[in-house]
Amino acid sequence: MLAIMEHLLEGQSLNLKVHQSGSGWSPVFVEDNLGVMSVGFLLSSPDDAVIWRGPKKNGMIKQFLRDVDWGEVDYLIVDTPPGTSDEHLSAVQYLSAAHIDGAVIITTPQEVSLQDVRKEINFCHKVKLPIIGVVENMSVFICPKCKKETQIFPPTTGGAEVMCQDLKIPLLGKVPLDPHIGKSCDKGQSFLMDAPDSPATFAYRSIIQRIQEFCGHHPPKEEHFLSS
Repeated sequence: MLAIMEHLLEGQSLNLKVHQSGSGWSPVFVEDNLGVMSVGFLLSSPDDAVIWRGPKKNGMIKQFLRDVDWGEVDYLIVDTPPGTSDEHLSAVQYLSAAHIDGAVIITTPQEVSLQDVRKEINFCHKVKLPIIGVVENMSVFICPKCKKETQIFPPTTGGAEVMCQDLKIPLLGKVPLDPHIGKSCDKGQSFLMDAPDSPATFAYRSIIQRIQEFCGHHPPKEEHFLSS
C-alpha cells in the first residue's frame, strides 16, 4: 500500500521535496491525512542509485523514525523490501518500545514468491512480531470486458490460501491484477478514486477493513504495523 503511495507521488511531480522545520523533516502529503517519507524524495534525480552499506541504511531508518515530524498518527506503516535483511531487523528493534501491532506480508501466487514469504513468516516468529495476515497480490487477472478470470501467475502449490492454512495465519485477501492500478500510479492519481467499482478496489477496501479490525483489538496511543 505504501509503495503504491510513493509511486503515486513520484508520478505527480519530480519536484516534490522534503522540507526541514523546527520540529524535523516534514513528510510529503498525498492527502490531508496521508503523509509519506521516502529516500526517493531526498535524491536529486529519480534515476540516482542509492548505494549504501548496512550502517548507512540503518541510520536512515532511525532518522526517518526519529527526525520526521509525523505529528499525531493513527497508523504508521513501514514499507520494507522483500526478504529478511537488515532493514527488517532494524525497524523491529527501533520500534520495539513504541509497540508494533504486527506485519502485513505481501506475496504473489507462484511458489518462488511463497518460498521467500515463508522465510519472512519464520523471521516474524523468531523476533516475536505478530502477523496481521497475508495479502496475495496479482492473484488473478479479471478481463474488464467479459469479466473472465485468468491466472497469470499459476498457484502451482495452492498459492497464499494453502500456505496460510498450513501455517495457521490469516489470509487478509486477494488483490486481482488490474492494469489500471499501474496507470493511476504513473499519472499520480488515486486508483481507488479512479476505479471505485473495480474488483481490485473492493479487495483493497476489504483488506484495509480487516487490518483496522485487527488493530482495533490492540488500542495503544499510536498504532504501527509493518508491511513487507
